[in-house]
Amino acid sequence: MEQEVIYRIALSRLKGINKALAQHIHETVESLETFFELPESQLQKITGIKGRILHEDNRQTALQEARKEMEFIRKGNIEPLYFTEPNYPQRLLDCIDAPPLLYYRGNADLNSSKIISIVGTRRATEYGKDFCETLIRDLSEYFPQLVIVSGLAYGIDICAHRCALRHGLNTIAVLAHGLDHIYPANHRSTAVEMVSHGGLLTEYTGYHRMHPAFFVARNRIVAGLADAVIIVESREKGGALITAGIAESYHRDVFALPGSIQSESSTGCNHLIRRNRAALITSADDLVEAMCWNAPRKQAVQRSLFPELTDEEQVVTNYLTQKGEGQINHMTIDLNQPLSQLLSILVELEFKGVVKALPGGIYKL
Repeated sequence: MEQEVIYRIALSRLKGINKALAQHIHETVESLETFFELPESQLQKITGIKGRILHEDNRQTALQEARKEMEFIRKGNIEPLYFTEPNYPQRLLDCIDAPPLLYYRGNADLNSSKIISIVGTRRATEYGKDFCETLIRDLSEYFPQLVIVSGLAYGIDICAHRCALRHGLNTIAVLAHGLDHIYPANHRSTAVEMVSHGGLLTEYTGYHRMHPAFFVARNRIVAGLADAVIIVESREKGGALITAGIAESYHRDVFALPGSIQSESSTGCNHLIRRNRAALITSADDLVEAMCWNAPRKQAVQRSLFPELTDEEQVVTNYLTQKGEGQINHMTIDLNQPLSQLLSILVELEFKGVVKALPGGIYKL
């Protein structure tokens, strides 16, 4: 079996190979062993393929590289996922440009019944991160077996991974390099945790170095692995919008979080929604309803009052409960309180863990 894996790795290493071409080779050649042993002229007659992909030197070089990769796989406890095998992500089989072979280190089911991808800007705001937290928390209550996919990048990506881990969901990072290192290095501890609660997935061999084009290429896997792709904050241009476009071409459901027209981080999401290229999402219930997923009904629970609040603190808490959030200058008018007194109350509520201060003098529970 190990020799067959080497042949599969070698085939995937041939320049110009894709899933469709690999499938054609399987259908026309007796075996992969035969493919690597026959002279080029015979392979051309059998397969009808012409070009450098059949050159004997290229095939032999690919075999040598595959043998080295096999050593890396064995030492690193890495699972090669070949497109003809049931452990290969079956959703990717619908994608014309899916890689014929993937390398996986983890324990999550890549064919789980429900998988969503969450991506967004590297310069995430508190608004985007708070939405990520709430969305994943609520989804974890509905669907404990849900798998969250992202790209381990700064901003929304790493936020989605960490929120998933925090709420007991498996999470998969699709990497733009081999599994011999982690990029960014700052996210290594999260990646290590994900191996036991999700996994790391890549189409690149172990020691493959990074290249800017690889980050764009990996977005097709992020899109293709999932039932739906959610864009949480994106600037006018960026990788998240590329992922949305790829997901659209794969006929995946695409959702985007709307934001302020004054926020640069929401420009891309607002554009997707305006052009009807993404459905608006504001909560887990929006996703559940749009995807027609059966979710257990939540029992209505009356919000209990925060303990040990003074009368003045309770007034401010009630205001934020009703409004959702409050800007300090507007609150002084609405509550008819001096600025200094209101600030003192808000600081005390922060110490008690009741309110959270956001940029722009905004407070929310």
